[in-house]
Amino acid sequence: MLLRLLLEGLGLGALLVLICALGIRKGAVGRVHLYHEDVQSRAIAQGLITKEQIRKNSLRFKRLCIPGYLAYVLVCVYALNGARGFLPGFWQLFVILSIMNVIDRLLIDDYWVGHTDAWVIPGTEDLRPYITAQDKRKKWCFGTLGMAAISAILSGVMALILH
Repeated sequence: MLLRLLLEGLGLGALLVLICALGIRKGAVGRVHLYHEDVQSRAIAQGLITKEQIRKNSLRFKRLCIPGYLAYVLVCVYALNGARGFLPGFWQLFVILSIMNVIDRLLIDDYWVGHTDAWVIPGTEDLRPYITAQDKRKKWCFGTLGMAAISAILSGVMALILH
């Protein structure tokens, strides 16, 4: 079961990497909604993007990705793995989401954004690092506590539905 969860977590992490790669395929400005306000303002001032485009990209990202990630973990845990009850659902959801969180923090944030030029928006290089040490602490905290809360809520709802 643990190997299965590891593979499912890696699959969710791969989905996240794919979403990021698609978002920056025409340049990192396509995902500028993930950057700090100062980077967004600079990109707007340089005519690379408009505030309205940033808003639309952010909404599209939230409307498609979050439900997609949630559907993925729910299908894995309840349809494929056959979890029933709160605790079996909770720990499986938490493991899968935590693996994705580690991929996001280490592979995407630390390596891809922090050590490559793929996420550089021209004219904003002086605003690097795009993800500060304070950001990283917040992301690790949310990634741990947030994934636990999301797992608890989803498993609670599913336990009620499947009961």
